Amino acid sequence: MKLAGSEAARFLARPDPAFAGALLYGPDPMRTSLRRQALVEALIGPGGADEMRLTRIPAAELRRDPAAAQDAMRASGFFPGARAVLVEDATDAAAAALLAAVEDWRPGDATLVVAAGDLRAASALRKGFEAAKRAVAIAIHADPPGRAEVETMLARAGIVRPEGDAFGDLEALARALDPGDFAQFLEKLAVYRLGEAGPPSQADIEAVAPAAAEAATEEILHLAADGRVDALARAMASVGGGSSAATGLVIAAGRHFRALHAAACAPDGPDAALARARPPVFGPRRTRMASQARRLGRQRLEEALALITDADLALRSSRPPPGLALAERLLVRIAAMKRT
Repeated sequence: MKLAGSEAARFLARPDPAFAGALLYGPDPMRTSLRRQALVEALIGPGGADEMRLTRIPAAELRRDPAAAQDAMRASGFFPGARAVLVEDATDAAAAALLAAVEDWRPGDATLVVAAGDLRAASALRKGFEAAKRAVAIAIHADPPGRAEVETMLARAGIVRPEGDAFGDLEALARALDPGDFAQFLEKLAVYRLGEAGPPSQADIEAVAPAAAEAATEEILHLAADGRVDALARAMASVGGGSSAATGLVIAAGRHFRALHAAACAPDGPDAALARARPPVFGPRRTRMASQARRLGRQRLEEALALITDADLALRSSRPPPGLALAERLLVRIAAMKRT
């Protein structure tokens, strides 16, 4: 049986014990691995592997012993509870043995979980699972996780689902990060909020999310975009590192003000544009940058980008001027720009 969309998501979250097995396949090994891990946990519980209710069989072993999967599915476990047999990296070479195991399945046997790479429509393994009445085939596409999948991952990490903008930030981060990185982010968020009740706030998400820039440099750029000339001068006084620090500051300024320019030009407003950014901008930082985009406007931001380009070229010239002085003059000029 072939499953897709919401039907596939429901099966992965709550697999039917009356099914003999499931084939998960797709082009992205990380995404397939995460779905396989979720399915096995849903079948046998989080402690199933420790209780030896999970049997792993390399697909290559089925070439030497085609009955290995059948024997493992039929075997009795020492601990009570549901059991699963996992075969990873499966190819069409193992199709006959795996389909025979599915056909031979009886109630009370372990459930067969097969993980494979990208299988074509003509694949014997894929066609066999799609045609089987007691097995399912699920394609794992390289698409960002949807709302339901993000909610499932939150529940698995023990995080209460937030509402409103905070959940929107999580969805944006799920689209921007690789699946494994997003799963690690949720683990960090759970540890960060250990002992706290309720859902995470936007500030919590921002605190744990991968940093877009080094904190001191980012604050200097915010001061310039906010138009706070006096505070900017004091912040620049603490910057050290010579020409390398100046070059890094100018490069970071280019990234920051390009993001502001894109936000200012967006037809649906700066907030929506910053949420779509890669990486996305979260919480208070997004509010601050949206305000900066509105303050400066498209014309002033284009002027700022021209100044940044000139400064970058000057630093790369054969006879560059003093770097930190040039960077400070650049940012002060930007901070002194009037609202459009």
